[in-house]
Amino acid sequence: MAERRIGIIMHGITGRMGYNQHLVRSILAIRDQGGLPLSNGDTLMVDPILVGRNLEKVEAIAKKHGVRRFTNDLDAALASKEDEIFFDAGATKIRAGLLEKALAAGKHVYCEKPTSDDLATAVDIARKARASGLKHGVVQDKLFLPGLIKLKMLRDAGFFGRILSVRGEFGYWVFEGDWQKAQRPSWNYRKADGGGIILDMLCHWRYVLDNTFAPVKAISCLGATHIPERVDEQGRPYPADADDAAYATFELEGGIVANINSSWAVRVRRDDLVTFQVDGTHGSAVAGLHKCWTQHRVNTPKPVWNPDQPQKMNFYEDWEEVPENWAFDNGFKVQWEQFLRHVAEDAPWAYGLEQGAKGVQLAELGLKSWAERRWLDVPELAF
Repeated sequence: MAERRIGIIMHGITGRMGYNQHLVRSILAIRDQGGLPLSNGDTLMVDPILVGRNLEKVEAIAKKHGVRRFTNDLDAALASKEDEIFFDAGATKIRAGLLEKALAAGKHVYCEKPTSDDLATAVDIARKARASGLKHGVVQDKLFLPGLIKLKMLRDAGFFGRILSVRGEFGYWVFEGDWQKAQRPSWNYRKADGGGIILDMLCHWRYVLDNTFAPVKAISCLGATHIPERVDEQGRPYPADADDAAYATFELEGGIVANINSSWAVRVRRDDLVTFQVDGTHGSAVAGLHKCWTQHRVNTPKPVWNPDQPQKMNFYEDWEEVPENWAFDNGFKVQWEQFLRHVAEDAPWAYGLEQGAKGVQLAELGLKSWAERRWLDVPELAF
């Protein structure tokens, strides 16, 4: 057995997602577990270099976590032969340009989504990645959530019979930033900075629906800006002109109807911050981030509508929880491990930048549907 080093240029790790999920809970977790075992018995040791415009911030993070390499010179990092992979979790508007530079420098690329804020650019960078012969990937983190893994297991086992519908509820109240600090950065609520929940979340719902239930064939979407003014990180009021809620209906292959509400202006009274209910001819299931409950047709109660007296049935009692018969690791880390194996030993990989373009396509169609107030078909993309 041998130890093999792999260098990773990590850009955008001063942000919440880049820092928590990708640096700390993925790459550093792999480092701290002693590396990643490969199929031939070797161990792949990750060696990140942290890159950001604010050298003071990057240096502080590096020192806190014992990362020996950091810089504010991205061009120098890309020019170095020490590193094989470029990763980006920075701002959406500059992502495609960074990926193009990394590919030109001969780096494999992996990134957060959306891969761009417009479809033409997302398709173009996917084509360039394909033509380069380099490995490429986009984060599809929700596929690795325990709740969604359980839903897919139920589907594959035939539990639902014929799936009829999918209903998703996502979101929570994001504070305006005046009397309580906002939990999300202010750029999320400005159009000019690539903000908006349709661009952000419909990229997620594309891969969730395609992979967990059935391919998306058409969309109808209504967006809204419920909170028109917010307060930024410096305490200054600003016009929040990007959509903060999206109410979307999807037609899936096989006649399945999916409805997903996404909102940063909703208060939570459900099992989790995101829940999916799947109804089929033989059974139904409801999943959150981790847990999943089922109700088979033989266990389905028979309520009777009677508005004249309080409801005596406790509908939650008629659902059975799917047991956790195996251990679940952090979903971002699991996908990172898959991508690292893809680079190191050409292991199978299903989440290239083509999948990122599909997400941008659905978001763009969602915005167009809202503007034109009509249903739109989702055409096949050519790469």
